[in-house]
Amino acid sequence: MNTKDTAMNREEIKHLLERYYAGESTLEEELLLKRFFSQEKVPEDLSGEKEIFNYYLQSSVVPEPSSGFENDIISALDAVDHQSSGFKRRRIFGILTGVAAVMLLLTATYFFFIQKSGPRDTYSDPEVAYAETMKILYQVSARLNQGTKALGHLSALQEETQKTMATISRSTAVIEEKMKPLDKMFDTFRKAGSNNDK
Repeated sequence: MNTKDTAMNREEIKHLLERYYAGESTLEEELLLKRFFSQEKVPEDLSGEKEIFNYYLQSSVVPEPSSGFENDIISALDAVDHQSSGFKRRRIFGILTGVAAVMLLLTATYFFFIQKSGPRDTYSDPEVAYAETMKILYQVSARLNQGTKALGHLSALQEETQKTMATISRSTAVIEEKMKPLDKMFDTFRKAGSNNDK
C-alpha cells in the first residue's frame, strides 16, 4: 500500500464517517467502516474512531432469545391484564361500598329527625297542663308590665318635648310678625336700587 492509497483511503473513511454520524450511511458502508477499524494499523488521527467502532462491534452482539421467550412475554402480558382487571373490580367495589354507606347515613338521619321532631305531650292530666299554662302566661304578663313601666317616663318626656316645641313655634311666629315691616323696607330698597341701575 503506498501513501497515495492510504491518503485516499483516509479521505474515503472520513467521508464515510461523516455519512455514518449523519445517519445517511448504508449497510455496505458501515461494513467497510467496521472492517477498516478492525485492522491493527489505523492512522493516528482516526485512532479515537477505532476505539468507538471497537466498542460498537463488541456491544452490537445481541444474544439469541431463549426457546420460551415468546411464551414468557405472553404470560407476563396476561399477568398484567389480570392485575389491572382485579384493580378495576376493587375500585368498583370501593365505589359501591361508599355509595351504600352514604345511603345508610342519609336514611338513618332522616329517621332520627322524624322521631325527634314530633311533639310530645308531657302531661297526662289536662287540668294540670291548663294550670301550668296559666302560670306561665301570668309570669309573661307580669314581666311585660314591668317593662312598660319604664315607658311611662318616656311618655312624660314626650309631653314636655311637645310643650317646648309649641313654645318655640309661638316665638317664631311672633318674630316673623315683627320682621314683616323690615321685609317691606328691604323690598323698597331693592326696587329703588334696580331702578337706579337702569
